[in-house]
Amino acid sequence: MPITYTQGDDSVAIQLEGVVDIVCAAELKKSLLDALNSGKPVRVSLDQCTDFDVTGFQLLWAAAREAKSQHIDFALASPIPPPILDSLKHVGFDNFPVPA
Repeated sequence: MPITYTQGDDSVAIQLEGVVDIVCAAELKKSLLDALNSGKPVRVSLDQCTDFDVTGFQLLWAAAREAKSQHIDFALASPIPPPILDSLKHVGFDNFPVPA
């Protein structure tokens, strides 16, 4: 899963592509921590993802909670693709806490 991490002057963008699963969890966690440590608003894009397992959802959920505790704006940059939404519902994240 390629992760594109872009830090701009006023925000951080993370673009996820392909399959997001346990194999890429360490890389995704590092990118999310780097983004939060910047103190800038974070935008995560899932529109290029083809599959997303519970590990990825847990990392995004944890990052969103941490961002909230640090008063950092954290959101999805684009709508969640329908197959990914189905996966969210399947693993019990019907009310995923990251607004699109």
